[in-house]
Formats: sequence, C-alpha cells, structure tokens
Amino acid sequence: PLGPSEPRKVVLLEPFVHQVGGHMSMMKYDEHTVCKPLVSQEQWFYESLPLAMRQFTPQYKGVISVHLKKDSLGNLNLIASPGLQTEALLDTIHESSVTLWHKWATGSERALVKWSHAQLTKTLKDSCPGKMLLRTDLQYCTDSLLEDANGNQPERKSYNPWGLHCHRQHLNRMSSKYNENKLHQFLLLENVVSKYSYPCILDLKMGTRQHGDDASEEKKARHIKKCEQSTSASLGVRICGMQVYQAETGHFLCKDKYYGRKLTPEGFRQSLRQFLCNGNHLRTDLLEPIVLQLKALLSVIRKQSSYRFYSSSLLIIYDGLENKENAAPLDNHLQGPFQKTNCTALHGTGHSKVDVRMIDFAHTTFKGSKSNHTTYDGPDHGYIFGLENLIKILQNISEGK
Repeated sequence: PLGPSEPRKVVLLEPFVHQVGGHMSMMKYDEHTVCKPLVSQEQWFYESLPLAMRQFTPQYKGVISVHLKKDSLGNLNLIASPGLQTEALLDTIHESSVTLWHKWATGSERALVKWSHAQLTKTLKDSCPGKMLLRTDLQYCTDSLLEDANGNQPERKSYNPWGLHCHRQHLNRMSSKYNENKLHQFLLLENVVSKYSYPCILDLKMGTRQHGDDASEEKKARHIKKCEQSTSASLGVRICGMQVYQAETGHFLCKDKYYGRKLTPEGFRQSLRQFLCNGNHLRTDLLEPIVLQLKALLSVIRKQSSYRFYSSSLLIIYDGLENKENAAPLDNHLQGPFQKTNCTALHGTGHSKVDVRMIDFAHTTFKGSKSNHTTYDGPDHGYIFGLENLIKILQNISEGK
C-alpha cells in the first residue's frame, strides 16, 4: 500500500487525437489503450469474440467506472476507477513498458484518472482558430499547447478536426446531464495506432445495411436513405473519415463522413487512391499487404454464421513515415500487379507495414447475444459484398486501371 506521505497517482485522460470517424468520443487512456462509453451489445461482442476474429479487432482490456466531478472553478473532470481484474490485466499487458499503473496491495487504493474540461476547451480553442470543424477538407491543425522549447509543433501531436467535433459534443452532453454520483462505464480497448509515427487512417463503414435491429422506424428510414444515396448500396462500403500524411507539407489531409457520403463509385475509387498517396507518389508498396489482410479477413467473415455487423467500421492503417526503400515514383503502379515488398503482410508476425481492424460493434448481432434481436443464418453477405469490392478496387489500382 501507499505510505501516508505518498500521493495517489492521478492520470490525465486525454482526448484521442486520431479519431477520424464515428460519433462517440474516444479517450486516450495511456499510450496503448483507448476507452469509449460502454454499450452492452459491444461488450458482449468482445467477451464472446470468435478466436479467428481476434487478429482483426482491437484487444479488449475490460471496463472502467467513471464519474464526473466539477472542481471549484466549475471545470468538469472525469475520474476513473478500474476494477481489480482490469488493473491486473493491464499490468500483465504492459509489464515491460512504462505505464501510469501501480499495483496496489489493497483493493481500496486505485489509480485515479482525470480529464480536465478546461484543458480540452483550451485545446479546442487553440488548435483550429477560426476554422469550422465540419469542413470536409481540412489540414490537420497543430495544438499550441504542445510546442517544444524552440516553439516547434510536432505534427504527430496534431488534432483531427472530426475528433475535436466529437469531443465538443460529448462534453456538452455530459455537462448538461451532470450528476456527480452517477457512474459511467467505459470500455478499455487497444490503441491500434500507437505503433505508428504518423498514422494514416481510413475509416470505412461496411455493409449494405447500417441500422441495427433495435432502430426506430424513423432511424431505419434515415439509414436506408443514406445507404441508397451513397456507395453503401452500390459497393457495400463507404468512407466515414480519413487522414493521410502529406510528406511535402508535414500535415495530415483530413476528410469526414459528409465527404464520404457524397462520393460516387468512381469518387470512392479516387479517394482510395488518395489515401495511398503521400502528396509525392502512390504508396504501391502498401497494396499487396493491404489486399492480403483483406482477403484473410474475408475468409474469416465467410465462416461466421449468424453475425451481422450493422454500422460497424473497418480501419485500414499505415505509417505516413515511410522507409526510404519504399519511396517510388508516382507512375510505378503501372509496372505490374504488385510491387514486391519484403515486409510481412499479416500482423501478429512481427512489425507489419499495414493494419486492418474491425471496430464499433454497438449494433452487431449474433446467435447467443443477450440483446433482443433477430437471429440470422449464414454469414453477413452485405459485409462480404463490401470486402469483395474493396479488394477488387485495390487490385485495379495496383494494375494501373
């Protein structure tokens, strides 16, 4: 236990700055962990996850309880208290790395996590002065709080405008429903971009249907219309958000879900190409590893009977900081179906060049799930349709079509 003079460890729970899509506010718990408000259906999914799907989802690390507390200045703090099981799990996972966790000898001493409303408000004000958060084509804004001694701003600490928009809405909701005694549950999940210096992220809403079984008639109609008017109906996939590192400017190019909804199938193809372009050249070295991972995922999804991944997303991630040997001229993609790469394609076998991960399972249904929903037979054909089209488009890009 802590000695009488030792203060309890307080950890700042920060906004997760690499959120490119979705509407729930993601928080950064530590370097390797993010957290998001708990939805039972998503928790059930992670707790009964088929083994074959584990390499394609973030690692599930448990649940924390969070309560809101206003300080004397009226700032809203989120204070989290992990359960002992979660604490032990996190200790095990990060045994070798420096974390903000301490093993307490007694259950009464817990690590506290604070997230200051005032700090985030300052971050929001300073990061994008005078810019609308919902513009669809924004350069990544740097945060002036994070300048080094020489006044330089490291780009990797830049903030995606969509993430800031989600945090602002989340804060407003929490402030309006403020109740000091109410406990909020958050899911702890692996931070899948932590190993990348400049994470380039594509968030794709998968499938031809987006509404969950529990959707009201009004919500159902709204989602059906969005699918019909976007590439969700024609391709089974649409862009929900992306950030791409531009080597020339040292900034990220950001696109949001409103941009993604307006795209035609041809526009979708061009945007996929743009996601693989660093401003100088097309990253042809990434095409083969991405396609290999998507094919491996497709094979897994085809075997998952009864699963329906309504409204879930697929992340494709790579590092904008490229190895010199990968740099290739822009027209290199015309030289053959795939540029050869020495990098291992599938993650789980050393440091990979790309990552493909499924996220957001609040509306995922499956046989044995505790929620009241229809039980489906066979695999999710809408999701499979989207994956097949995605693979086809990437193969066409690699062949210079």
